[in-house]
Amino acid sequence: MFPADDIRDWRSHDVVDQDGDKIGELEAVYVDTATDEPAFATVRVGFPGRHRLTFVPLLGATVAPGHVRVRYPKKLVKDAFSIDTDGELAATDEPEVFEHYALDYAPGASGERRLARR
Repeated sequence: MFPADDIRDWRSHDVVDQDGDKIGELEAVYVDTATDEPAFATVRVGFPGRHRLTFVPLLGATVAPGHVRVRYPKKLVKDAFSIDTDGELAATDEPEVFEHYALDYAPGASGERRLARR
């Protein structure tokens, strides 16, 4: 995992799966609001004129010069919940992001959001 201070440095770097297959480019990082630690990244996928941002967990992610390696297969990431390139993640869609990867989801104690874009 990489430090939260460095996450802006990885924007536009390639995101690859565990086999080294390119998934897309890192667009943004979402932190867990309870811990302020990186939790998910959005990855720019698709074809010119038809791009979208798909979510992938950063749990177990590693960095190398020029790319971020996630532990999820390319197909699983490309089939994940996505938003338009100029879209925002709605609070009501957060559970679906976690569910796709079989991760537990729980909002904050007072119902606050779990993810915040950094």
